[in-house]
Amino acid sequence: MSFPLRILAAALVLLLAAGPVAAETLAERNLKEIVSRQKNIFSRAEAEKDHPDQAWLRGEIQNVINSYDVLIQKSPDFAAAYVAYGLLLGRVGMNREAAAMLLTANKLDPAIPLVKNEMARLLAEDGKPADALPWLTAAIELEPKEPLYHYHLGKLLTEGRDDLISTGQFTRAKLDKAMLEAFQRAAELAPDTYAYAYRAAEAYYDLETPQWDEALKHWSALEERAKPGLEQQTIRLHAANVLIKLGRRDHAQALMITVTDPVLQKQKQTLLDSLATAGAK
Repeated sequence: MSFPLRILAAALVLLLAAGPVAAETLAERNLKEIVSRQKNIFSRAEAEKDHPDQAWLRGEIQNVINSYDVLIQKSPDFAAAYVAYGLLLGRVGMNREAAAMLLTANKLDPAIPLVKNEMARLLAEDGKPADALPWLTAAIELEPKEPLYHYHLGKLLTEGRDDLISTGQFTRAKLDKAMLEAFQRAAELAPDTYAYAYRAAEAYYDLETPQWDEALKHWSALEERAKPGLEQQTIRLHAANVLIKLGRRDHAQALMITVTDPVLQKQKQTLLDSLATAGAK
């Protein structure tokens, strides 16, 4: 449930601009410089991911951490600095330190949805989905049209299902409904984001009683938007799997014939084996 750095940079610009119109302060200029430097570091690391220079990366991240320490020492009431620092610490696995920064930011300004989202992520990763849920719902209340928060809510409800049901807050039917609505809302708010539509289609598998017909409709609609090749053929494998579940074996087999990408052959063979097993019954 991590927050993409590009969204962090854009959100911080909005956060800094949210107050009264005034000349940019030294603290604001310093924060923008730190975030820009941080973004460049991770961009280079991503570009060099096949041959990473770990020593360089550790050194650069430590320099950024040092810059944040200086900034908050000089501006202890600057909420945006704690937000950015907390998000960085969470990204590099320093979760306890990240939570401390985010809680300080939340105390200084309780109306920052990024903080709520990241606190939810940290708690979920710590195996505490019931504690994470109020933070995430608060993020959605503050920024209801941010698709990422709805997507994260769907993931939290799916991955933390058993724990959430055990609290008595949800029945399985209530949780399934909320999970499905969360993924669908993310896809609606970001219609051009393929990943959200893909997960919304998969969500029908996660229901206590999978809705195969609805899943097939969504895969068919998504195939029309998918890029030819690997993306489109991946969707066809999903559709073929659903068709097997529905007992439409001939249609599934015909669809799998069109899946030729070498990357997908293992998954394709698994479905062919499933098809053969279904036919033998």
